[in-house]
Amino acid sequence: MNPIAISIGSLTITWYSICILTGIIIAGIIICKEAKKHNIKVDFVTNLVFWCVIYGLLGARIYYVVFNLDYYLTSPLEIIKVWNGGLAIHGGLIAGFITLVLYCRKYKVNILKMTDIAVPGLILAQGLGRWGNFFNSEAHGGIVTRAFLEKLHLPNFIIEGMHIGGHYYHPTFLYESVFCIIGFLILFGFRKLKGTKLGNTTALYLIWYGFIRYFIESLRTDSLMLGSLKMAQMVSIFMIVIGALMFIVTRIKCKNYNEIVGAKENEIKR
Repeated sequence: MNPIAISIGSLTITWYSICILTGIIIAGIIICKEAKKHNIKVDFVTNLVFWCVIYGLLGARIYYVVFNLDYYLTSPLEIIKVWNGGLAIHGGLIAGFITLVLYCRKYKVNILKMTDIAVPGLILAQGLGRWGNFFNSEAHGGIVTRAFLEKLHLPNFIIEGMHIGGHYYHPTFLYESVFCIIGFLILFGFRKLKGTKLGNTTALYLIWYGFIRYFIESLRTDSLMLGSLKMAQMVSIFMIVIGALMFIVTRIKCKNYNEIVGAKENEIKR
């Protein structure tokens, strides 16, 4: 699979970059449209998305580099070559969330309301961004047969893309992409249900993505490790636990999500 989409002289644009950027743009549009329903200024949202993306990408790269430190200490110039892959989503989520919290506090916007607005677009961006791994021939699972992939009724270009170094591999990028897109539909619909409380959608995102990543990580062969443990699985368990506790607490203490649509910030109680 050729990772380069466009090449003009010394200028090259990779599919990885295109996939990540496409996910960011679509997520940004979705978040902005939903924020308008809550009387949140467009300038606030666009600035928030911008800084979350910047610090999220930085966090994703730092996280990846830290868990591959031996390699990057011998090849430090490779650290800046993010177009070759090497972004850890959990690092991006942590940095992006910290950015969102600080930014919302600065402008006195309810944090849970903003995360509920953001997570459907976020998980869709994650699903679209996973295709960058496909073009980079990375983030795949263990060896399988061509017959196995054909039984999944996959398009031939995906089957051929999973033929790397003489072997066929689990298209774990595809598994995660599909379940992230399903997650987008679930979160988007769940948020509109009458009894949904403020913070419930964020909690459901943590639970859904935690389960997805935990099981998909069991198939992957390039996991970031902490000793003998897969770091992504450890973080996924943490996400599930926090999400479950958050769901229970917000069900008890928070207002209905649909009651705060269009509400002013001083009218919202956590």
